[in-house]
Amino acid sequence: MNIRLLFFVLCFPAVALAQRLKPFDTETHYPAPDYSLEQNWSALPFRTDAADKIPKGQTWISDSLKTVDVFYIHPTMYGKGKKWNADVANKKLNRKVDNKPVRYQATVFNESCRVYAPRYRQAVVKVFYEDLPDGEKALDLAYEDVKAAFDYYLKNYNNGRPIIIASHSQGTCHSRRLLKDYFDGKELSKQLVAAYAIGFTINDSMYTTLRMCKDATETGCYISWMSYKKGYEPTIKWSHKTQSLNPLLWSLSKDLAVKDYSLGSMTLNFNKKYPKKTNAIIHDNGYGGTILWVETKVPLLRLLKDMHIIDYNLFWYDIRKNVKDRIANFKMEN
Repeated sequence: MNIRLLFFVLCFPAVALAQRLKPFDTETHYPAPDYSLEQNWSALPFRTDAADKIPKGQTWISDSLKTVDVFYIHPTMYGKGKKWNADVANKKLNRKVDNKPVRYQATVFNESCRVYAPRYRQAVVKVFYEDLPDGEKALDLAYEDVKAAFDYYLKNYNNGRPIIIASHSQGTCHSRRLLKDYFDGKELSKQLVAAYAIGFTINDSMYTTLRMCKDATETGCYISWMSYKKGYEPTIKWSHKTQSLNPLLWSLSKDLAVKDYSLGSMTLNFNKKYPKKTNAIIHDNGYGGTILWVETKVPLLRLLKDMHIIDYNLFWYDIRKNVKDRIANFKMEN
């Protein structure tokens, strides 16, 4: 097995496109999660879970000292199964969620935020590769869970605290709807520090008032990018109309951000930091959107052309600092 394939297998599920499923409307769906039960959250403050992990050299800060919450929505880990949507009681799948996206993505926020990460009946990965009406229904069902979890969070945990929305891939498919339903032109927007809605199509045309962040400290806005090796032109439909910000410059500038800007990337070794090894530049993708072209010398990561699975890993330490900076500015403004 080559290194690129090994990294993919370790981090994300196989894309099982050939599987045949019953029609969505005729199958019996797994029960909706009860978010009053801690078992239906991958991460919650004031308990030990995967979102509490910190790399070597970082200092743990007690949740009691954090004044901002992050609501994190994980990407697809459900590669194949008998139903369109996963079972939140599937222990094997839950371990994958905890040990992979929560460990390598949600943890980036734990220096500055209390982390809330719901389990949800995620749609099977084939919905993103095959244009199927039942796929949209599966995504709608998954969003129902995300929305229910956010409602529970607002009613039982938030208490008026500032909020960061964070997500990746399928998680961003849901977070962009959450932003529309709860923040775009809504009263709750006053509590939005920012949204890190990464790795899936999002653009300003989806919203009335919500816009892409334009600098490193702007608040009440969203941040997104899709990462590809420099020179690679993706054709996958979810990259066509998206907007990308450069997370080394934290702006929409199309200038090259050289490797000296990079605070550090992360591979599967959670404790190994790779600073000053990654360049990035925003590239017009030819479909009316922008993607992020990346050059990196980080082992494993440099082998990938489609860098979707490492959107967070590439800029892990940059995101961590930016979250802290954006929160500081939010507090000054409010």
